[in-house]
Amino acid sequence: MKPEKRADFPYTAVISLRALIVAGLLFCADTGLAAQLLPGDWPTNTPLASWSFNDSTNWTSDQHYAPISFTNLTYSYLGDFFSLVVDSTNPAWLQYYVYEPIYDGATNLTVDVGSVTLWFAPDWSSADDTNGGFGPQEYGRLLEAGSYTTNSSYGWWSLYVDSGGTNLYFSAQTNNGLGDTYTISAPIDWTTNYFHFVVLTYSSTNVSLYLDGQLATNDPGGLSIWPGSNVLSNGFYIGSDSTGVYQAHGLFNSVYTYNYPLDSNTVQQLYPYEDYFGMYMMNPFNTAMFILTNAISSPSLTNGFDVISGLGNLQLIASGVPGCVDGMSAVWFTNVTARTTNGGTSLSFTIRGGQPGYYYDVFATGALQNPITNSAWVWLGQGQACSTYTVNITSANAFLILGTPQDTSGFGLTDAYESLVAKVSPDGPQTDSYGVPYAWYAANGLVPITNGLAIQDPDQDGLLNYQEYQYGTRPLVSEGFTVWVSTPNGTTSIP
Repeated sequence: MKPEKRADFPYTAVISLRALIVAGLLFCADTGLAAQLLPGDWPTNTPLASWSFNDSTNWTSDQHYAPISFTNLTYSYLGDFFSLVVDSTNPAWLQYYVYEPIYDGATNLTVDVGSVTLWFAPDWSSADDTNGGFGPQEYGRLLEAGSYTTNSSYGWWSLYVDSGGTNLYFSAQTNNGLGDTYTISAPIDWTTNYFHFVVLTYSSTNVSLYLDGQLATNDPGGLSIWPGSNVLSNGFYIGSDSTGVYQAHGLFNSVYTYNYPLDSNTVQQLYPYEDYFGMYMMNPFNTAMFILTNAISSPSLTNGFDVISGLGNLQLIASGVPGCVDGMSAVWFTNVTARTTNGGTSLSFTIRGGQPGYYYDVFATGALQNPITNSAWVWLGQGQACSTYTVNITSANAFLILGTPQDTSGFGLTDAYESLVAKVSPDGPQTDSYGVPYAWYAANGLVPITNGLAIQDPDQDGLLNYQEYQYGTRPLVSEGFTVWVSTPNGTTSIP
C-alpha cells in the first residue's frame, strides 16, 4: 500500500506570503524574473517543442500548442518560478499531441531519433536514502507515449523511475506481439525537493542517459523498436501514464524535445546554462548549483565565536523532532506551514539534515535577483537541525535559504552572512581602510557595508562611525557629547 502523501510537501526555498496553500504546497506570487535574465550566449540548439509551464490555466506549450487533455494538476513558482506539479491522490495527467493537427503537422516528439531534456524534483526520496526514503511507490512516469504490455502488443515509449526511486529507466516497445522490449537504466539517489537535470538521447547507433550534465549510462547498440503511428496518434503524457495513475509525484520544469540526439558536450553546456539564474536551488541545495559558497554543513570553525548569533526573530517550537535525521552533508527546510495573522504571516518550519550542535543561519529576501547575492537579504536568526521554529513575516513575498556556519576569515561573520547581508567577500579583507572590522559594523546593524561607511554619522551625534568604533560607543545611539575632550588651547573638539 502506498503511504499517505505528506501534507508538508516541502517546497520551501521560495515562500509566498500572498500564499495559496493547497495540499501543503506553497506558491510564490512573484513572476517574470526568468524572462528578464536570459543570457545572451544561450546554446543555439533548436528544439522541436518546449514547455516552461508559464500557462498554468490552459497548460499551453511555449509554442502556444494546447494540450489534448489534463486533470488534477497544480503549479508552483519554484524552479524558475513556473513549475508543473503532478502529485495527486486522484488520477492526474497532462496529455499533448505528438503531431499537432492544426499547426501544419508540427511535431512535438520523435520516438526513433532525438533527445528529451527536463528538470525534475521529486516529492519523495529514494528508498535507499539514509533518511529512510520510500520512493514514489509506483513506476512514476516522467514522459510517456503508449502503454506497456507484457507481449508488446500495442507500443510503448517511456522515461520513468522505479517504485523505490532508485533507478531511472528508458524503455520502448513496438506492436509485434513478441514481447520485445528495449530498456536502459541508470541508478539514482534522489532527495525530496531536489531538482535534477535529466537528458535522454536516442538513435539507431546509441542511447544515452545523462544526469545533471554527466553521462550516467549509454548503449552503443542503439534503439531499433518504438511505437507506431496508431499509438502516437493518442499523444504523449508528462508526469504520468495515460490513466493518470502512475504519477511521477514531483515538479517538472523546462521540458525540451529535439529531433536529433544531443552530443555530450552540448548536454554539459546546457546544464549550467539552464541553471544560469540559480532558480533550481531547492531544499536541500544542489551543490552543483549553489552559487553562494561551497561550504559543507559541518565546517571547522576558525575562532569559535559568531558575532551575529542567537535566535534572532525565530521562536523555537520544538527540538529533537521525532523521525528527523541529522548528521548529513546537506541541510534543508521541511514541515513548512504558513498561517495568516493580523500582522502578516506566521511561518513555521523544521530544519532537517546538517550536523548536531551546529547553528544554521536563516536568511530571507522579498525579491530574488541574479545572482542571489544581489538580493537584499535579512538575517532572521539561527536554528539547529531537527528543531522546529516559527517566525512572523510582514513582506508580501519571502524567499528563505539556510547558511552554513563556515567562517573562512575567522573574524566572526559566517561566509553566508558576509555574502548575503554584509555584501563583502568572505575571502577578502575583514576591515576597511580606517581599520574598522566588518564584524563591528554588522554587530551594530550597519549593513550592507558600503564604501564610505566609516565616515558617516547615522545617529548625528558628531562622531563618525570609525570614531564610534575607536571610542567604544554605539553608531546608532547618540553618545558623542559624552566623549568630547578639551584641547590645549581650551576649546573642545571631537577626537
